[in-house]
Amino acid sequence: MKSPKSVKTLEELGRVQLSPSFFMRDFLYSEISQIENIPNIPDYPDVAVEAGKQLCSRVLEPIQQQFGRISIRSAYRSPLVNGKGAEKKNQYNCARNEANYAGHIWDYRDKDGHMGATACIVVNSFLPYYEQTGHWQALAWWIHDNVPDYSSMYFFPKLAAFNISWHENPTKTIKSYIAGSKGTLTKPGMDNFSGSHVSEYQALLDVIKGNR
Repeated sequence: MKSPKSVKTLEELGRVQLSPSFFMRDFLYSEISQIENIPNIPDYPDVAVEAGKQLCSRVLEPIQQQFGRISIRSAYRSPLVNGKGAEKKNQYNCARNEANYAGHIWDYRDKDGHMGATACIVVNSFLPYYEQTGHWQALAWWIHDNVPDYSSMYFFPKLAAFNISWHENPTKTIKSYIAGSKGTLTKPGMDNFSGSHVSEYQALLDVIKGNR
């Protein structure tokens, strides 16, 4: 598939189903694209679609099956959009393009030739629990224990939104930018990496079950 150059071809890309619940169009919206008037369109749609299929089917679908609807906050960024977001003067807080290949820039492999994809998501049903407890770790540990194909997670304060990635060479790292718990929750080699963490998220599961 060539990079879309018309409304018709962009519509065709948007209609590509990545998994039972998600289409490519769900991941193409960008505030930077809207404000800066930069089209957020993949240069290499086939690579973007393949990476997106892995992210959706292996990571997002299991989360949505357990917790219900996922809202996409930010996902695919073209190199032009991400490049604008990485300019310090704009303060959009995007990483430079080379660091976002196989991350938010789905259609470019990283420097080692690996494919990957990242989306920033909100788990809607988790919001009341997070607002009452501030315990973002409950969701992080559930994903760690139950979604083995995730690569990394980065949690943010607003709405407990977090970047979650699929990658051919996963780092298996969980980090937080939330005040009071900034830093690394776990990564390979840490004492808390292995084993069950059900005690961290059982209360969350009980709340979710009680709301259904």
